[in-house]
Amino acid sequence: MSLLSRRMLLGLLVTVLGAIAFAVQADAAVEGDGLAAFDPGLTENFIDHRTAVLSKVAQTVTFFGQVAVLTGLTVVVCALLRILTRRWRPAVVLAVGMAGAGILTYGLKVLIGRHRPDSSLVIGTVDTGFSFPSGHTLSSTVFFVLLAALLWYSHVSRKIKVAGAIVAVVLSIAMGLSRVYLGYHWATDVLAGWTVALTWLCLIGTVIHVIDVRRDRRRSA
Repeated sequence: MSLLSRRMLLGLLVTVLGAIAFAVQADAAVEGDGLAAFDPGLTENFIDHRTAVLSKVAQTVTFFGQVAVLTGLTVVVCALLRILTRRWRPAVVLAVGMAGAGILTYGLKVLIGRHRPDSSLVIGTVDTGFSFPSGHTLSSTVFFVLLAALLWYSHVSRKIKVAGAIVAVVLSIAMGLSRVYLGYHWATDVLAGWTVALTWLCLIGTVIHVIDVRRDRRRSA
């Protein structure tokens, strides 16, 4: 109980609320009601606003959310983090975060089993896998936000830290929107991807906080 600091309790609370929010979204996706009832109309709106330039931008953004690309980037960044910081912890945090994102994506997709929008709406190669939650959105959000968090706790200037946080948010949002725009996902798939990603990130942060508290108490003992 001594470890249940305010920060830890807040982290656990947010994690639980995130899990509940996802459960509500999943129920709506399965039943086709709630927020999911707006999916067809939102998809039509995105399709109506398609242009050649926007399509190229969306395809470029979504490219970086592919499993192979994100895996490669994770390996490279983990290696760079180990070399530049001379510590294992940043690399391990990123690796664990991305591995968890992959497991969550696969497990939740199979569990929910939601079908994607009609293939005739897709711009690009058709994906026949399950739709909910959006794996591109979930994994890329975890990747971008973890990098921003690692940058935030480094020794760079505050301006760079703020810029990193803004870039992470913008890229995460852009990835999600690109998936709806290109016809690969319903809007609620993307919303669920963001929800799971932020919940997972909150859990990671809470665990790291507990580890740090225990370490500091051992040193002061």
